Amino acid sequence: MLRTSLLFLSRQQGIFDFVKNVGFARKMASRFVAGETVSTALDAVAQLNDKGISASLDLLGESVHREVEARDTGRQYLEILDRINARKLNANVSVKLTALGQDISDDLGVEIVRDVIARAKQYDSFVRLDMESSAYTDRTLDTFEQKLFPGHENNVGVVLQSSLRRTLDDVARCNRLSARVRICKGAYLEPPAVAFPDKADVDRNYVAAMHTLMLEGRYPGIATHDENIIVEAKRFAKEKGIAPDRFEFQMLYGVRRDLQEQVVKEGYRMRVYVPFGSQWYPYLMRRLAERPANIAFMAGNIVKESLGG
Repeated sequence: MLRTSLLFLSRQQGIFDFVKNVGFARKMASRFVAGETVSTALDAVAQLNDKGISASLDLLGESVHREVEARDTGRQYLEILDRINARKLNANVSVKLTALGQDISDDLGVEIVRDVIARAKQYDSFVRLDMESSAYTDRTLDTFEQKLFPGHENNVGVVLQSSLRRTLDDVARCNRLSARVRICKGAYLEPPAVAFPDKADVDRNYVAAMHTLMLEGRYPGIATHDENIIVEAKRFAKEKGIAPDRFEFQMLYGVRRDLQEQVVKEGYRMRVYVPFGSQWYPYLMRRLAERPANIAFMAGNIVKESLGG
């Protein structure tokens, strides 16, 4: 019930308009969001790099319905790539096709994201296409396979979600392409017809997808904070003779920072997904919905910091 409520709240613009100026809410957001500007995000990336952690920068925002907004988002991503290169940071970018005009027209979205991929290719960098709700899965994968991946095989990849029943088929599809995949559990509320309602089933699907990607995929991103799954990935890699440089673990900014550093110390690669921007409210609500215990965790830390403890 709490997860459903938080996901509902994530879609309420009126509530965001109210809470965005509330200090406590902004303080909570700062745990998961690296500020509202490119400069604050790049500073966060530099701090991660100092710890041996790479990053993927995401300018927060989803579906836009005006071409000028989509093109502005595209220009901002070009700037982000320019500034990552100028500072010699170990980071790439993650983009949502709906933020780049997909809901206006597929052609517009493809035009804008191609420009971003071309800039990434110029810097020998990489663009990850984030996966949104299941309503976009076919469109995203078709666009990726037919219009973005050809000619840019080293510079663009996709995300798959183990919560969806279809994901093992999508893993096989991406492996046939030799495309880079980030596997995550998924943060969207989906109907039972297309997604597993039980966490145990989501986890089993995740591990099955992870095994296939590690064996047959191209440098998969194992995006999880689940220590049991991380232990299983390490065990499976050792059993199958998969070297640590053939995959990377990925986590969210501000989540399990202790575990992020531990994984690096053990000799594995770690990339942290670093979101930033003014549209932090929907993102925060989805993160809390994924693990409602984060509410008490963040509130306790905020109070402690406020008291100087």
